[in-house]
Amino acid sequence: MNRALSLSFLSCLSAPPEKAARVAAATGYDFVGLRMLPAAPGGIAFPLMEDAIRRRALRRQLDDSGIGVFDVEMIRLAPDFSAGAYLPFLEASADLGARAILVAGDDPDEARLTASFVALCEAAAPFALSADLEFMPQSDLADLAAALRVLRAAGQPNQGVIVDALHVSRARVTPAEIAAIPREWLNYGQICDGPAEIPSTRDALNFAARHERLVPGQGRIDLGAIFAALPGDLPVAVEVPNDRQSAGMTPEAWAGLLREAALHVLDPQPVRKGARS
Repeated sequence: MNRALSLSFLSCLSAPPEKAARVAAATGYDFVGLRMLPAAPGGIAFPLMEDAIRRRALRRQLDDSGIGVFDVEMIRLAPDFSAGAYLPFLEASADLGARAILVAGDDPDEARLTASFVALCEAAAPFALSADLEFMPQSDLADLAAALRVLRAAGQPNQGVIVDALHVSRARVTPAEIAAIPREWLNYGQICDGPAEIPSTRDALNFAARHERLVPGQGRIDLGAIFAALPGDLPVAVEVPNDRQSAGMTPEAWAGLLREAALHVLDPQPVRKGARS
């Protein structure tokens, strides 16, 4: 299998970008994900757009270690969204060689959200960045059907949708629905596991997504069916924040465990420890 893996920001969220990149390289990932804007006010983020010298040093480190930046986080399409305000973010992402922007939909007006998404795609295109919508039951873009409506209306060449295993399970998306996604709208997926029980409130859904995801293969999500419905060469970000399970482990140990677990699900054959996919 020629499956590229990225170490998602949430899997190593306490580490600054330089450390996360070292961990990803040391444990055999092909890419690393970075968060430059917080998911919520006051949340963890590393605003690299404010420090060009740091960006250049990080890019040299990435090039020297042979890994790249896959996705950068995150842009929220709120009612007051203005694409121009994110120009420094886009420029910094391009400086780092990033491929994709993780985009959340936080506007209950779908027509306005779609217009904002079009503006973001147009702003990102000169930087060779895709804009990838992540549907989440705890957001205004709650399920795959909503995300696909936006994409159909937007019609941008650099648009996409993220198939995150946790949100697929929580939103009760079927493998048939995943298989029907146009290939050109798929730039990467996200793998984790989770319990069968679905939290009933937005706050509980958010907490579980940010702190209680499970190692692939240790939960009740049908990961085999989800990823069988996706292209076999689709890059996959390994996104498993779990405060309890990772406690006491080094970032390298945790990232290595996650990588081998993900590969066991995606390609159930013996994996040589530390080997690249």
